[in-house]
Amino acid sequence: MTTATERKLLEHYLSLKYPITIHAASEGGYVAEIEDLPGCLAQGETLDEVYELIEESRRLWLEVAFEDGQEIPEPRTEQEYSGKFFIRAPRSLHRKLDQMAKQEGVSLNQFLVATLSRSVGIEEGRKTRTRRTASRSSATTKKKLSRRGAALKQSLVQD
Repeated sequence: MTTATERKLLEHYLSLKYPITIHAASEGGYVAEIEDLPGCLAQGETLDEVYELIEESRRLWLEVAFEDGQEIPEPRTEQEYSGKFFIRAPRSLHRKLDQMAKQEGVSLNQFLVATLSRSVGIEEGRKTRTRRTASRSSATTKKKLSRRGAALKQSLVQD
């Protein structure tokens, strides 16, 4: 026999603090997202504006989900991430990492944290550059097509 869990009031969900992720938009301004609430996004020109808009989006998302009887996820918390994780690595890699840490004069743990942080930063930078490049490439392509279209139009008029 299964027992149904009692649904919490809308006010409970509205009072929760969901983590917000804000990114610079490639076309300017900012995009905010609440990952715990799928599809809950907002875009604004300034940080203040995007924050106001994401708060409104959060409220509306919760109200609609509640009215529709959908399951509403609780926000994830930092407690889910202890800051500790364990990996298994080949002995040769373990040895090499330990040697590199000793060369730097730091513990293996400090060396791994710095190395992982640097790698994540590089990857995030690569993603940002890719978005900017794609946006510029798209704008350049549109300009080229527009010029070609204008030239074609002009040649047709002259004929």
